[in-house]
Amino acid sequence: MENFIYLWTSATFMQKVTVNLENRSYDIEIDAGNLLKTDFSRFGTRYAIVTDSNVRKLYGEVLNESLIGQGLEAELLDFPAGEQSKVPETAIKIGRELARREFDRDSVVLALGGGVVGDLAGYVASFFMRGINYIQAPTTLLAQVDSSIGGKTAVDIPEGKNLFGSFYQPKAVIADVGTLRILPEREVRNGLAEIIKYAVIRDAELFRFLEENHSARDTEFFTRVVKRACEIKGEIVEKDEKEGELRKILNYGHTIGHAIETAGSYTIPHGEGVGLGMVYEGRISARLGLLDKIALDRQNKLIKEAGLPVRYEGNTDKLIEIMKKDKKSKDGKLYFVLPTSIGTVKEENGKIAFSVEETLVRECLNH
Repeated sequence: MENFIYLWTSATFMQKVTVNLENRSYDIEIDAGNLLKTDFSRFGTRYAIVTDSNVRKLYGEVLNESLIGQGLEAELLDFPAGEQSKVPETAIKIGRELARREFDRDSVVLALGGGVVGDLAGYVASFFMRGINYIQAPTTLLAQVDSSIGGKTAVDIPEGKNLFGSFYQPKAVIADVGTLRILPEREVRNGLAEIIKYAVIRDAELFRFLEENHSARDTEFFTRVVKRACEIKGEIVEKDEKEGELRKILNYGHTIGHAIETAGSYTIPHGEGVGLGMVYEGRISARLGLLDKIALDRQNKLIKEAGLPVRYEGNTDKLIEIMKKDKKSKDGKLYFVLPTSIGTVKEENGKIAFSVEETLVRECLNH
C-alpha cells in the first residue's frame, strides 16, 4: 500500500507539451500523481471511464471516486485485458453501453490504461454520436510515449492489426508517471523500445542519455524520457497529422515488428516486436549502405541492454506474407524507414518510406 500511496503524493513539477494542430490542439500533461490532481471539470461534467479488467482494480475505482468527489458524474466501463479485446465487437459493446446509459454529445470518454485501452476507447469516442470528446490517461510507459499521442485510434481484425481505425485527436493527455513505479519490468522494457526508436530516428542526444541511463527507474528518468518522446512525436504530428509522409518516420521498426506481433497472435508484446523490427530494419539499411556498422551495433547493443530480444526465432516466410498485407505496403511492395545514423533517417524529395526488394528483406531476416 505504501507504493500505491506514493503514486499520488510525489512532489514533482508538472511538465507540459502542446500539440498544435489546425483544428484541435491539446496539451500533454506529465507529472507524478496527476490522475488525482487534475481538475477534470475543465473538460466536461459527465465521464465514461473506459478501462480494462486489470487497470480497473489498480486505478479505475479510485479515479472514479475522485471524479465524483469533484462534483462530476462518472461511470466505469471495463473489458477483459489483452490485445484480443481490441476488436470491433468490443468497440460496439462499449458503444451500446454508452447509449444504454444515456451518454450524450457533451459527455467525455476517459481512456484509462495502456495502448489497447487508448486505441479502443478513442475509436469508440470517434464514432459514438459521430464523435464525442475523449481524454487519454495512459498508465504504461509505452502508451505514454506512443499510442496516447497523435490521435490514431483503431481495432484489429483477423486480416491485420489496426486495419479498422480513424484519426481522432484527444481533448488532452494526462500522463501520470507515478503509475510507472509499479509497472512490471517487461512493460517498462516495452516502452523503452519506442523511446529508443525516437532516439534513432530523431535525437542522438536522447540516444546517448539512454545508453547511460536505460536502467534507471525513478521519477526523474521517466519524466525526462516521456517528455522528450512526446515532444518528438508532437512535432511530427503537427507537421503531418494524417500520415501523408513525414509521420511515416514513426513506423521505424514497425513494419517487421507488427508482422512479428501478428505471427505470434499477439503473445509477443508490441515493444519487443518493435525492438526486433529495429534490429532487422537497421540491418536492411546497413545492407543498402545507408547505416554504418558502428551505428547499427550501438543500436542493437542498447536494445539488448534494455532487456529486449534481438533475434526472432519464428517463421520468416510467414512474416513476409503478413507484411505484404500490412497497410504500410503498397502494390505488394514492402516499405521501410531507413536510418542513416543515430538521430537521422533517409529523406529524399520529401519521402520518408522506401520500397525494398523482398529478396533483401528475406536475407536480412534469415541472417
